[in-house]
This record gives sequence, structure tokens and C-alpha cells, in this order.
Amino acid sequence: MKSIIFYVCNLDSILGNITVATNELTIPEPLWVDAEASALTDQELLLYRSNLLGSNLAVTNFGGGNTSSELKMPDPLTGEEVEVLWVKGSGGDLGSMALNGFATLYVEKLLQLENKYRGLEFEDEMVGYLPHCTFNLNPRAASIDTPLHGFLPFAHVDHVHPDALIAIAAADMGEAFSEDIYEGKVGWLPWQRPGFDLGLRMRDYVNANPHLNGIILEGHGLFSWGDTSTDCYANTIDIIAKAARALNDRLIHKPGFAGAVVDAEPHGRRAEIAAQIMPQIRAHIGQSAQTIGHFIDTPEVLDFVNSKSFEELAEKGTSCPDHFLRTKIKPIILSVEKLDQGEGVYLENTLEQYRRDYEAYYERCHHADSPDMRDSNPVVYLIPQVGMITFAKDKSTARIAGEFYVNAINVMRGATLIGNYVNIDEQEAFNIEYWLLEEAKLKRMPPKKSLEGQVAYITGGAGGIGKAVAIRLLQDGACVVLTDIDNDALDAASEELASTFNPDCVRVFAADVTDEEQVAASFAYTVREYGGLDILVANAGIASSAPIEETTLGLWQKNFQVLAQGYFLVAREAFSLMKSLGGSIVFVASKNALAASPNASAYCSAKASELHLARCLALEGAPYGIRVNSVNPDAVIRGSKIWSGDWRKERAGAYGIEQSELEQHYRERSLLKRSVYPEDIAEAISFFVSEHSAKSTGNILNVDAGNAAAFVR
Repeated sequence: MKSIIFYVCNLDSILGNITVATNELTIPEPLWVDAEASALTDQELLLYRSNLLGSNLAVTNFGGGNTSSELKMPDPLTGEEVEVLWVKGSGGDLGSMALNGFATLYVEKLLQLENKYRGLEFEDEMVGYLPHCTFNLNPRAASIDTPLHGFLPFAHVDHVHPDALIAIAAADMGEAFSEDIYEGKVGWLPWQRPGFDLGLRMRDYVNANPHLNGIILEGHGLFSWGDTSTDCYANTIDIIAKAARALNDRLIHKPGFAGAVVDAEPHGRRAEIAAQIMPQIRAHIGQSAQTIGHFIDTPEVLDFVNSKSFEELAEKGTSCPDHFLRTKIKPIILSVEKLDQGEGVYLENTLEQYRRDYEAYYERCHHADSPDMRDSNPVVYLIPQVGMITFAKDKSTARIAGEFYVNAINVMRGATLIGNYVNIDEQEAFNIEYWLLEEAKLKRMPPKKSLEGQVAYITGGAGGIGKAVAIRLLQDGACVVLTDIDNDALDAASEELASTFNPDCVRVFAADVTDEEQVAASFAYTVREYGGLDILVANAGIASSAPIEETTLGLWQKNFQVLAQGYFLVAREAFSLMKSLGGSIVFVASKNALAASPNASAYCSAKASELHLARCLALEGAPYGIRVNSVNPDAVIRGSKIWSGDWRKERAGAYGIEQSELEQHYRERSLLKRSVYPEDIAEAISFFVSEHSAKSTGNILNVDAGNAAAFVR
């Protein structure tokens, strides 16, 4: 995967002010390749079909939809061939799943569950019977949609949530529109929450209408089928493509959302506004748990937020269950002009009103056994002229919530081309949002990592220590932004980290820490990508060695520019972002900040300055919950860019030894007779940014294997 390095540039001069015209719905192209599929087993064909469907957001959204095939397999007990339903398991994603993502059930046992069904009032209890139908002890949990596949009399079934189909399903004239474009070959069922009863209704409906090749579920999505995996895939793509073409034909003659009433800000200005607004939002919603932000200003979003129908449609909320489960029942609308003028009061009041409205929604709709009310803050923030911001517990969740709301925008556009957009009934929305089965799914999620929801900015991020720190913080769930002056090394570090960890959590920005404008731009980028800042690791460094009479003014200044000025500039930017929610700043200093070394006066003096700056910042930061600590490494040779240059030669010369003997020299010099590695420094930094050191500020932790001259006291 080739990563992208972001450079400081004038985006306005490149992109200008985007004028949004018609935003057509994407018409999916068939991706099935017979040459690839011909050698696959029946199970592999199901996976192949699923991955193809899930790879296109015009077909289904992340984590949405499911696929199935009924296959003959030998019973592990009797050896006899039996019918087995392979169906996407609970919580999976079609685009990225593997074979172990499918639940497997005896078809005969699944069909026998009809004898256990006691009616809609007891719908949820049927999920408890699904494990009794498991084939071959498969541990993958079956989803609530399993009966919708199992009771249909077809060997291969797809259930997807394409924008074009949901647009039809969410329009008051949708049924007549679908009758027209599909000539009666795609059926229609009124809204009903997915479950056992809907599976029985779908079975009876297709048995009474054997000419159908699909069903639109009102407000929900599409079911389609085929005799083979190939036929099923082709049928699904064809149904979606016909819907998209029909809606696009109408878009030519009718502007989306009744046309624009305001123009979008220029691209650079939108990015600037987002960087200003996102930390403010995060500060107001992150008092109990920190969140991560995501900014979207695509043409679809701008078309919507700048339109005449925007506020009316946004207030209605979303329709498809997959949408509002991730975006809440409706978004919040913010005025950029009032944000500029309100000095925080407007945002605070608007958020408080949203929370009161959400609490009232919960009170109106909850049942005696409903789960407790969840976070009442909005997920989706819509800002005319600017775009959309989403906040969630982590970057992937925030990004996916934004993608789902773009799906909802496409649905609303398509529905209003047909007639009126119809949102889901409020009580039905609540019943799904607070469904006990959904609550059980949430409780099965992995426990939160210690730094989840936190954003870390690391200077010198492409070097040995910087990259080791990034790895350590990523392991604890943080999002990291690496800055470095070395573009090639930064690119390599980005590729390495993004291939090992969630790429949503890794960003890079090429910047010189001695350049005030580049530093400011890198922090603005960090905020646009993640919404704020919680951790600063100031690590960028250089090293020089020269006797005092050979130390030029330029060499002296260069050390102080990087090691003192650079640390000052990044700390100053971090302070302004951390004052609302607190944070942790760690300076990577040096043993030389405390203990002098021969022929290194410029380096040692700059490091001492750095250390004292940290003490000063600890005093200033304490009232705001900003902790500032320092880690003092010594002789971190392996993996270090500093030690790959003249510094190795110069230090070896200062001690009168060969370069190859340097690591042993430092090891033997230490009290513990041990080498120090980048991972050791990363572990110390991990301690200082974690809750384990919540009561520590202004402190110094030496990671030098023991050096008596550098003892702090």
C-alpha cells in the first residue's frame, strides 16, 4: 500500500471553489470474472460473491447486508449428505470477511424452528434457538437475518443495502416506481423489523409470486437470489443498476434537494473551518470519554448541506436501520456564522438542546426492559457551506458513520426524485437502536484499549525511537500522526505501520519542526484528521560533536533550533489544543541534559534547555490537566538515524575507540551493563502518557541502563 505524504500547500490555488452539479448515483458494474471463479469450491464461490458485493459501497455499506448459499455437505456424525445453510455471521463485513466469517446451520433443523415460533411478541427468543441448528460445531454466531435466508426457497440469496434501492424503499411512491422499472419482477413488502416472522412472510410471499427475482423491503433494502452463485450475483447487480439508472434519469430534469441556497466555501477555507470547529466540538462532548473525529466535504455532502431541502430532510432522520444504528436517529445542524460569533456559547447551547431532545426521545420510547440510555451527544454534525463532521469512539467508527450518512444523503436525494422521503417511525427507530439483541452484540465487543479515543502527535516519527513510540501507542489503541523532515523515511514508516495496524489510525505529515508555519500546518492537519490532540511526543533530534573552539555559531544555532526551538513550537501548538480536555506531553531529551559529555557543548546545552522547558511547561499546564514529563535516553544506537551519520564517528573519536566498538563501550559504561533500544524508550513514554502516571508531571525518567552522573538527585 503506497501511503500519502501531506505537504504544506495552498489548496485553494489547486482546487478552487467546488461547484456541485448533479451527483448521480453510482451504477455498479459487474466484477465477476469466470476465470477466477472457475476453480473455486462452492464455499469459496460464496465468499468470492460476498467479497465482490462488499467491495462496492454502491452495492452495500460497511458491515451491512449478508449472503448465503445452501450446500450439500457430509454430516460429521453420520457421513450422510445434508443441506447446510452457509450465511454471513453476526457482525461481519462482506467486503473483508473470510470463510470463517460464515455461520453454518442444518437447513432441516432451521426449518423445524417454525414449530417453536410463538408469534411476534416472542420474536427475540427465536435467536436463542439458532445455536441448536449449528452444523459442525461452527463457533461463528448466526445473525438475526438468518431466517430471512433460510426460509426462502432458493439456493443462493443476497441481502444488500444499496443507496439506489433504499431510495426507492424510502419514498412514498416507491412501490409504484419499482413496479414500473422492474415490470413486476421485483416484489415489495411493507416495513417490518428483521426477524423470524419476516422470514416466514418472505417465504409465503415468494411462494405466492413465483415469477419474482427479488424483493424490496420498505425502508430497508433488497433481497435477491439465483440458482447459482454466478446467477445470484448477476441478478443482484442488475437490479441495483436498473434502480440507479432510473433515478439518474430523473435527476437530469430535477435538481437534487430542490437546488442550492448557499455556495460552498473554497476547499482550503472549509479545511480551515473544520480545524477550528472540531476541537471545540470534541471539548464539549468528550468530558466522559474522548472521541475521534472525521471530516467529509465531498460533493454529495456539500450538495445536501447547501440545499433548500436540507434542514427539513435532516430533521426527519435516516430510514434504513443500518444507517441510524451508526448515525443516531438524526444529526445536528450547526451554523458556521454563529460558531464564529458565539464564542463557544452557541455551540454549547446547541449541543445541550440536542442532548435534551435525545433524552426526551428515550423517555418517550423506552420500554421497561430497555437498556440504559447511551451517550446523548450527536454523532453527525452538518455545517452548511463546510461539510460534515462525525465523532465516535474511534477513527474507523467515525469514518464509517460518515460513510453511512453519505448513504443516507443519497437515499434522501433519490427518494425525493420519486416523491416524498419517508423516514422510519420514531418508535420503530428506538426499538432497533435499543434492541436487546443489538445490546447483546455491543457487549460482545472487545474491551476498550487504554488509549482508545486518544490522538498522539510524534515528531521525528520516521526514526528509530519515533517509530517505536508509534508502534507502542498504536498497540494501546491511539491514533498517531507522525511528522518528520525525511520524506522517504516517513513514507516507509507510514507503509509499515498502516500494514501492521488499522490504517485509519496512522497519518503522516512532512514538516520541519523549526519552521513555525509548517508546525502550525501539521497540527491543523492532525485536528482535521482526528478532531483534537491528547498526546505530544517531542522527539525530533539532531546530534553534533566538536570541541568548543571548533563549534561554529551555525552548529550551535542548529542544535538550539531543532532541540529547543523545535520543542517550543510543537509544545506551544499542543497547549492550545489540550487546554480543554487535558493531555500529556513527553519530551525525549537525553542523558546529556543532565551529564555533560566531552566535545558536545552545543548538543548538551540544547538538551539541557529542552529539559528545563519541560519543567516550565509542567507548571503552566497543571491547571489545565496537561502533564509534561521527560524521558532521558542514552546511547540508543540501533535503529537510530542520528547514529547512522557523523555522530557515530564523532563520538567514537571523542572516546578514542573504533566505531564498531561504540555500542559495547556504552553498554560497559552503564551500571547495568545493558544496551538501550528504541523499544525501551517507547515503553517509558507509554507509561508517561497512560493513566498509570496520572499523578506525575514535571518528572524525568532516565532510560540509560544506569549512569551515576545523570542521577536526577
